Amino acid sequence: MDWKLEGSAQKTESRVLQELEITLDDPGEDGVSESFQLLQIDVGCEHWGQETLPTGSVAWCSKNVQRKQRHWEKIVAAKKSKRKQEKERRKANRVENSGIYPQHSKRFLRSLIKERLLEAKHSGPRLCIDLSMTNHMSKKELSRLAGQIRRLYGSNKKADRPFWIYLTGFTTDSPLYEECLRMNDGFSSYLLDRTEEDCFSLFPLETLVYLTPDSEHALENVDLNKVYILGGLVDESIQKKVTFQKAQEHSVKTARLPIQEYMVKCQNGKNYHSKILTINQVFDILSTYFETQNWPEALKKGVSSRKGYVLQNSVE
Repeated sequence: MDWKLEGSAQKTESRVLQELEITLDDPGEDGVSESFQLLQIDVGCEHWGQETLPTGSVAWCSKNVQRKQRHWEKIVAAKKSKRKQEKERRKANRVENSGIYPQHSKRFLRSLIKERLLEAKHSGPRLCIDLSMTNHMSKKELSRLAGQIRRLYGSNKKADRPFWIYLTGFTTDSPLYEECLRMNDGFSSYLLDRTEEDCFSLFPLETLVYLTPDSEHALENVDLNKVYILGGLVDESIQKKVTFQKAQEHSVKTARLPIQEYMVKCQNGKNYHSKILTINQVFDILSTYFETQNWPEALKKGVSSRKGYVLQNSVE
């Protein structure tokens, strides 16, 4: 008879734990509450089939169920704590990334971004990405350039005073266009101008300033009457002075970022120093300077220490 009672107690415990596990699969608060109700109802194992279990069997059942109950309580508490932390983290991210108006809806923010960009089209600074040099770029280089265009556009959307951007020498049947569509969600609806025309024929030459690291002239400010050009070129073979020579061929003014005026070389393990930046890094510098009128602050944002340069005052 004892073995039947012990077997009955084990079945009771198994049934209780199975019901508990099924209930715990529901991550909601009601599911947690029901789990504890099940434990409170069944944990005693005092009645089963109108029979009273021997004292030893009841104690054995209660200890095991109580031990596993404590184990499940810890799991439930950990899940609740993790959900709470994740909720707080998402809330903090929304406040941090939503800019000046964290209390407004996404629809309002999208409308605000659109309004700023269209305003820049009529009265803001202008930036051309010269994409006429992509014919000899590899698939890998085109992918990297498409990623840089995406990051540049993303930075411009977040800016309080955005630029109006032109993608010049850009054809819809080019491999770069296909790569931009593949890599950049919503690329076809970007608020910018796309044109097959070359930047040198699109604007008066006297308004153009080609930004190239090979120029002898440091850029002093961002002039609303000028159109600034960035060469859309990713060249892993590092051909020198490609954009500089192109500007000279069209008798266009050139300028470089004032890196050597505000930054100095720093020691690094590879003794590596480079002033060559991606187009989105150059844009971040231009955009920050246009908003702050502060070159050190702007250069700090776009030129990482991996390039081998740091601000002069940081060394002093």
